[in-house]
Amino acid sequence: MLYLIGLGLGDAKDITVKGLEILRACSRVYLEAYTSILTVGKEALEEYYGRELILADRETVEQEADEILRGADQTDVAFLVVGDPFGATTHSDLVLRAVKAGIQYRVIHNASIMNAVGCCGLQLYNFGETVSIVFWTDSWKPESFYDKIKRNRQSGMHTLCLLDIKVKEQTLENLMKGRKVYEPPRYMSVCQAAEQLLEIVRHKREENEDLAISEDTVCVGLSRVGSEDQKIKAGTLRQLALVELGKPLHSLIITGHLHPMELDMLRLFAVDEQSLAALKAVDSSTFTS
Repeated sequence: MLYLIGLGLGDAKDITVKGLEILRACSRVYLEAYTSILTVGKEALEEYYGRELILADRETVEQEADEILRGADQTDVAFLVVGDPFGATTHSDLVLRAVKAGIQYRVIHNASIMNAVGCCGLQLYNFGETVSIVFWTDSWKPESFYDKIKRNRQSGMHTLCLLDIKVKEQTLENLMKGRKVYEPPRYMSVCQAAEQLLEIVRHKREENEDLAISEDTVCVGLSRVGSEDQKIKAGTLRQLALVELGKPLHSLIITGHLHPMELDMLRLFAVDEQSLAALKAVDSSTFTS
């Protein structure tokens, strides 16, 4: 059997009792190490789980899936995923490979950012399509996700923005020369995401396009959701570009229509009195019965 086990969002103790019992009985245990991170390292997980963990980076999961599945038709193999196992499409690919190879699989679910984001007070059923915001470079500044935000806003829906993670990335030069030299890990912050969105707003305004968001759109920044040092800040997009939320991982929400109760919750996390006033100002304009 192949077991895909969610680890939750915080630390080693967020695994379910069922997941912990299963992984302790498996012959091999892999730890997926590139779509997300926990607040503790591999060593802390190994100590708590009482098992050696095999790190599975992007290259391993996407190019060496057969090695992960090796022998899983005769013994139990666990594949650990931060959050919930189906938070990334890569894991669906692993399941499809297992089925094709005649290997049974079972999923042990856990909390992920897709549901834990409700901690800020915005109702989960008011969210539209989730988008990803990637790091820009001097020559590559994609804006395609903006259209999804626009569609969500037109429908009055909130948008969860998942922020870029760069783990085990190579420079173009090292990639072309076949050198396995990797850049230090990078994790996009709410500040960086907000700055890129502000640049898109300026660009759309210069092109005389109708704006889906502006500098004054109410947004929510979150960091390390599920951890003891979790932080939440609500304010305008302009304000969040200046807010420091600490260590990764970060997420950003662009609000749509706001119910009065959602507004009351966001006031608990207002950046300052100015942002609190901004939240009050949008009551009548953003809420529809």
